[in-house]
Amino acid sequence: MIDKSVNWPGGARIAVMLTFDFDAETLWLSRDPASARRPGTLSQGTYGAKVGVPKILETLKEEGVPATFFIPGWTVENHTQRCEMIVAEGHEVAHHSYSHIWIDPDFPEKEVEEMEKGLDALKRVLGVVPKGYRSPAGETSDNLIRLLNQHGFIYDSSLLDDVVPYRLAAPGGGKGPVELPWHWSTDDAPHALFSIKTPRSIFPNQHILDLFQDEFRELYRWGGLYNLVMHPQVTGRPARVAMLREMIAFIKSFPNVWFATGSQVAEAWIAAHETP
Repeated sequence: MIDKSVNWPGGARIAVMLTFDFDAETLWLSRDPASARRPGTLSQGTYGAKVGVPKILETLKEEGVPATFFIPGWTVENHTQRCEMIVAEGHEVAHHSYSHIWIDPDFPEKEVEEMEKGLDALKRVLGVVPKGYRSPAGETSDNLIRLLNQHGFIYDSSLLDDVVPYRLAAPGGGKGPVELPWHWSTDDAPHALFSIKTPRSIFPNQHILDLFQDEFRELYRWGGLYNLVMHPQVTGRPARVAMLREMIAFIKSFPNVWFATGSQVAEAWIAAHETP
């Protein structure tokens, strides 16, 4: 039998991370720079900052649960007030590149630039030294672990290869950060993010809830990490805010559930599984 249980704090059966990739307009600019001249396209990202973030923060406060916001440096510089709201509400802010471009292993210097510019924005504008990182769309290179170690990150949340945290191995030996895996099945974007260039169905709440809840039920039996990935421009829509509230209530209906930020999960895993 493969044991996927974890010794979570307080005897919790499962850890739950509510995470939000606050991409704003970078989601569209990074795919097609010409979108800079298409205000209709960009306005989807603007909605995430203008309406989505405040409504999500309001919901999280009402429910009394923490969240982790992965934010590109561009978003920090261009939607500073919204990012300050996130910090003021006590949620974790983590690194999500600078401009949300997908990493290309053939251009390692660009990966370094995205890492360093994003870090600079978080520190300079928000005074935040992030403990965690998530790559745009989970795209990484074999240089990522070295970069994360170089900048002192304790965790990464870019990979899709497990349902429990684990320690990444650094190239050439040694330890990398703790990996907090995610998956597209518990990401709102594949089910509710529409683009004219790549049109796809926008599914009703029940369809998405069925996917999210089925995954949670089985993972609760296993005792792993439930890493829910959302985007303010998607889950910040009116119907999706209601879905978020319903999903939180569903999770709360199970005993011994631990809602935590990424850094709390990583630190708890280290304490339980690596501390002598």
